[in-house]
Amino acid sequence: MSAAAHIPSSTKGEGGAQEVRAPAGSRWMAYLLLLPGLLWLGVFFVLPLVQLGAVSLQSRWPDFPGYYYPDLNWHNYVQALTDYGPHFARSFVYAGLATLFAFVLAYPLAYAMAFKAGRWRGIMMICIIAPFFTSFILRTFAWAQILSDEGWVADVLNALHLLPGGQIINTPIAVVAGLTYNFLPFMVLPIYASLERADPRVIEAGGDLYANGLTTFRTVTLPMSMPGVLAGTLLTFIPAAGDFVNMELLGPQRGKMVGNVINDQFLAIPGGYPIAAALSFTLMAAILVMVFLYVRRFGTEELV
Repeated sequence: MSAAAHIPSSTKGEGGAQEVRAPAGSRWMAYLLLLPGLLWLGVFFVLPLVQLGAVSLQSRWPDFPGYYYPDLNWHNYVQALTDYGPHFARSFVYAGLATLFAFVLAYPLAYAMAFKAGRWRGIMMICIIAPFFTSFILRTFAWAQILSDEGWVADVLNALHLLPGGQIINTPIAVVAGLTYNFLPFMVLPIYASLERADPRVIEAGGDLYANGLTTFRTVTLPMSMPGVLAGTLLTFIPAAGDFVNMELLGPQRGKMVGNVINDQFLAIPGGYPIAAALSFTLMAAILVMVFLYVRRFGTEELV
């Protein structure tokens, strides 16, 4: 057999350029490599999503609390929007505030790590990642102790007369603070990754063109870091909007977030599965719409 038999077939494309076709076996190998991931997504994501959608349309048996039957009960979605509209609004407001505060704290930290930290960069990175070695619930419990009436935070704020109610725990302020703290690393790391890839010479060029520091940041540094900013805001806002742990441990007893309502409907209320599933689908749809509009408005070529 000649050596030419082993060379993949090629054809001439536009302009006479040689276009090499991949062997058929390599294409099948690519599909086989994708198969385990597709099966995993199908079994553990698509099927549960379909099941959740089916449950969201079921109805309760009138005389049998805790039991429901297959149906097309769209009233579950109407009830989710009418009865729990304030919970959705509260969740989005708290998540939006936490995302804003996380951005304000994360950007200077990521900028310092990328351009100013030097040999301290590794230590700063460890300090950011270290909270992930502790359970999310344990970190929130610790935050509850820090913000308790006997904690130093409440003492300092009361001494400065900045705490009108006399306490910070069991208030919306504590919930937003807990959300900001727990999801802050998800904001820092993407922004740092974008800034770390940026060319410092481009930023220095702004000063060479007689732009002050603020103008250089607004027109050069911030646009170069926008992929990280968008990724960080999405990674912070989406889980914060559906979170229920911070409200459960840090927030007031009344005025829960939608995640707490879903948790109660699933676990505490007999026959609450259809409403809980409808709330879950409504929350997911609302977040998808908000993310789509956000990316269309502020997105870059790396995200759109």
